[in-house]
Amino acid sequence: MKVAIISLTEKGLKLSNKIKNYLDNDSTIIKTDIFYKDVKKNFKIAFFEYDMIIAIMASGIVIRSIAKLIDSKLKDPGILNLDENGEFVISLLSGHIGGANKFSKKIAGLLDTQEVITTSTDVNQKIAIDYLSNLFYLKILNPKSILYFNKAILNGEMIELFFNRNNKLDYIIDFIEKNTLETYLIKYDDKLSKNEILAKVNNHEIIIKERDLVVGIGCRKGKNHNEILKGLKIAINDLNLPIERINYIATGEMKKNEKGIIDISYNLNIPLKIVDIEKLKLFKSKDCSISKFVKSNFGINGVSEQSALIVAGFDSKLIYKKKAFDGVTIAIAISKN
Repeated sequence: MKVAIISLTEKGLKLSNKIKNYLDNDSTIIKTDIFYKDVKKNFKIAFFEYDMIIAIMASGIVIRSIAKLIDSKLKDPGILNLDENGEFVISLLSGHIGGANKFSKKIAGLLDTQEVITTSTDVNQKIAIDYLSNLFYLKILNPKSILYFNKAILNGEMIELFFNRNNKLDYIIDFIEKNTLETYLIKYDDKLSKNEILAKVNNHEIIIKERDLVVGIGCRKGKNHNEILKGLKIAINDLNLPIERINYIATGEMKKNEKGIIDISYNLNIPLKIVDIEKLKLFKSKDCSISKFVKSNFGINGVSEQSALIVAGFDSKLIYKKKAFDGVTIAIAISKN
C-alpha cells in the first residue's frame, strides 16, 4: 500500500510525521509521503498516485477537495480523515474495496485513539461481500451487483457461495465457517474453476476469483527450508493471510539450484517460478529497493521484489516490501486481475 498524508496546520504536520514514523517500519506499507498545505493541488496528486490518503484537517475541507475527483468505489483510493489532535480516525471513502475501514483500525491502534466507521455492514457486524474479497486479495468480476448483495446481507438473507469441490480455496471456507456462517452458506458446483467462487442471492450472481499472490524469495547460499519458512510465515502473517493463499513462489535465475527454495516450493506444494536474469536486468520499478550487494554480484537491482512483480504480471503491485530475515529476503506482490 502506498500512503499519502496531507495536512494543513503545523500541528497536523507534526501528527503526519508521527504516523509516517510508524508506517515506515511496516513492511505492508510500500511507501509513505507527506504533503503539506496547498491542499487542493496535493489531493489531485495523491488521489491518482496512492492507495490510501490520510487527511489531517476539517472534514469539510476534505469533502470539497475530493468532490470532483471521486469516480467509483472500485477505483477511488481509501481516505481517512483525522482531526489535528489525532483523537478520531474517520473512514471517509472506499471503506471496503479501498481498505479504508481496515486501515482506520490500524491507524487508530497506532495512535491509541478511536476509529469511526459508518458503513452499515460493519456497524451491524456483518461481513460484506466486497470486504470479504478485499480481505483475501480477490477480484469481483461483476462488481455492479455488490450493492444488492450487501443490502441482502443487511436484511439477514443468506448468501450462497459455490466452490469447486476440488478447489484451492479451503482457507476461505475455513474463514467463513469460523466467522460468518450466519451470512454465507457453503455449497459446491464442480463446473466452476478451482480458483473461482460463485455467489448467489435471489436472482443475482457475483463471480469472485483469486488474483495471483506471488512471494519473491532471495537468500544467501545454503539457507535451508526451515530458515526460509520462518521468514515466509512472518511475512504472510503480517498480511493476515494463511500460507495457503500463496499462488506462486518466485526467485531469480541465479538461485534456481538453491535447495532451500526448491524444498519450500515442494513441501508447501506451491509452484516455483524462476525469473530469467535478463528480465531482472531490464525490469524497473520505482517501488523496488536496490541492493548494492546483488547489484555488484549479479548486475541486477534485487531479487525478491523484482521476481515477485515480474511473475505477478503487468500492472501488479507490491503488498509487502522486501524484508530481511537473517539472510533471507521476502517480498510479496499481487496481480492486477
